[in-house]
Amino acid sequence: MTRLRVLTASILAPLAIAAILFLPTPWLVALTAVMFLAGMWEWFALAEIDDTLARTILLVANLLLMVALVWGSQSATGGTLVLFRIATVVGVIWWLLAALWLTRYDFASDHDTHARAFKLAAGTLAIIPAWCALALIHAEQPNGHRWLLVALAIVWAADTGAYFAGRAFGKHKLSPRISPNKTVEGLGGGMLAGLTAGVLGGWIAGASLQQLPLVALMAFIVVLFSVIGDLFESLLKRHVGAKDSGNLIPGHGGILDRIDSVLAALPVFALGKAWLEF
Repeated sequence: MTRLRVLTASILAPLAIAAILFLPTPWLVALTAVMFLAGMWEWFALAEIDDTLARTILLVANLLLMVALVWGSQSATGGTLVLFRIATVVGVIWWLLAALWLTRYDFASDHDTHARAFKLAAGTLAIIPAWCALALIHAEQPNGHRWLLVALAIVWAADTGAYFAGRAFGKHKLSPRISPNKTVEGLGGGMLAGLTAGVLGGWIAGASLQQLPLVALMAFIVVLFSVIGDLFESLLKRHVGAKDSGNLIPGHGGILDRIDSVLAALPVFALGKAWLEF
């Protein structure tokens, strides 16, 4: 399984990096909208929306929300991303609430309409703001494409570091009821890898030496939120007894299994970068 994971990542990672570095922002936003909506389709399954028609209607509703955000950002002078910024702030607030949800394992764990409503709302609050944050980071001049790659590199490095550190040294469970395989040692390894990726990536993206401590601080916070995103998806899977959100990506499960950490990380990185001004 480890070999398959590495092989798949070695194919997909260069494609993702090339898209981030070379695609214009509108094209990248359109491409990632497809990917994020595919993740949302899997989210509906974790929310126990089994009817294909119902899932399609919900997916179209979220697509229309994306379209409305783009349409509302147009103006006679070229456009503004204010709505995307508002959505990004909403996303950060949502993930703070999600952290609280993680401490209440049984909340919305039943299988009735009430629980589904919470999980469907959570899907929109997780996916749409992350997509907006991605657009914000990439559109920033002059090096937005580099900074988006830095944000993702922090998450990817943290995920990889946590995986291998957990396998090698993991003894103390991080959240045994939600995700039994995650360990405190894995979190430490992921944090170290994420900080390293953040500082090196920030330097390459153009941060000054004075700004690198701020980048490191942001990387630290981003890794913590990425863990929240990962654990929250694990919580949804635990509620329905699913191992993966899907099987589209060999060795990695579904789309949502690959972007769960990213969903939480991107709004935090976008807001932190604007606030800390690096």
